[in-house]
Amino acid sequence: MGILIRKKSKSRGLHLPENKITDYKPIEMLPVPEEVIIPLIQNIGAPCSFTVEKKEEVKTGQKIADSKSFVSAPIHSSISGKIKKISKILNPATGKLMEAATIGSDGEDIWVERNPLYDIEKSQDYIRLMGIMDSLKKDEMLLKIREAGIVGLGGAAFPTHVKLSPPPDKDIDTVILNGCECEPYITADHRILLEYGRQVLAGLYIITRILQPENIYIAIEDNKEDAIDYIKGLLSEMSLDKIFRIVSLPSRYPMGAEKTLIKTVVDRSVPMGGLPMDVGVVVNNVGTAKAIYEAVIEDTPLISKVMTITGEFNNPKNVIARIGTPVSSLVELCGLKDESYNKIIIGGPMMGNILLDSDFPVIKGFNCILAIESRTPRERNCINCGRCVSVCPMNLEPLTYVRNTKNRNTEGLSNYYIQDCIECGLCAYVCPSNIPIVGYIKAGKAMLAGEKKAK
Repeated sequence: MGILIRKKSKSRGLHLPENKITDYKPIEMLPVPEEVIIPLIQNIGAPCSFTVEKKEEVKTGQKIADSKSFVSAPIHSSISGKIKKISKILNPATGKLMEAATIGSDGEDIWVERNPLYDIEKSQDYIRLMGIMDSLKKDEMLLKIREAGIVGLGGAAFPTHVKLSPPPDKDIDTVILNGCECEPYITADHRILLEYGRQVLAGLYIITRILQPENIYIAIEDNKEDAIDYIKGLLSEMSLDKIFRIVSLPSRYPMGAEKTLIKTVVDRSVPMGGLPMDVGVVVNNVGTAKAIYEAVIEDTPLISKVMTITGEFNNPKNVIARIGTPVSSLVELCGLKDESYNKIIIGGPMMGNILLDSDFPVIKGFNCILAIESRTPRERNCINCGRCVSVCPMNLEPLTYVRNTKNRNTEGLSNYYIQDCIECGLCAYVCPSNIPIVGYIKAGKAMLAGEKKAK
């Protein structure tokens, strides 16, 4: 088997207009912000509690919030300075209030003490790097990942140390590094592959040291041939070409969705209501792999995010922004072309969420700020054309969720496996009646969750 494998799609989907207008724009490191707002809720699982108080001095990288729950991830200060206040802000994902710490910068960016084991920017002694990684114990690496606050940086924000700790009865034989980034406009992961490829591969090596899989694949869509060529060269340079394989996949949305990716790469179907580990697979995003390397080898916690700022801006960019930076300052940095482009979406046009408060800060799950013209087409009655069913990559019946949500029929939602919907947005994209199907699905899921909580 060669280092490069080309695969055809095995799931439904569409080739969407890519609009990758920042494809060739290098990542810019933004200046340290004068003030950051650090929310408590930044991951799936249990929320954290603050371990600091108002007026307390903190350093960059200092842990400021944590939880005793296994399914959680600590939060760190992204700047050095003083905590100005701890207040309530609105969580745009849930519509509920959550605590957040506002930190004013001291202008120094003084870091907590770190003990890096290797600097990949200064040395290309990969034999030494591999020796260091091979010397680390599994529990030691998992602890470093946990203490660094790493979560899935593809958007899901699931604590990474939990994903890398499958139950004993789950035999993981395959790891897939997800570099597809199939949603239109977003180019952050593409640039990470091109500019931080060595860190990504070292992070993937750490993942494989923890899980000990038989098969390791790096999945990249075929519209990123420059990344494929670059990573292919790095694999040879780092002597990883015997254990890692690149899989080139069709540029077809939603190829980057975990279950779609698994079906295409290894031809395994995750069961309804199941998880990738149920079929022996773990999938990690390229940004997550980079963060794993930085945590385990460079002793650096997750305090910044590579993001794409794109759409109707005068100067769209790929940037590294400190967590807690207000979105409004990033919008101002790139400059809206026209005030009519007043819809700011966090994420891409298919799966992103409209941001109503532009002062909300960057959090771990953000990967894109997209500005588009605000137009809401009038919703009409369903004509039963079946297009939503024909494109659904999960083989679901989206139209049933609209009806059952409107009728508040939670049993119908559950019976048609609404929880297996990945909210990719293809159903709404092809709907000739302009029905906001994903909105109804989100409402249906919330209705189900509320009913379970009441019980």
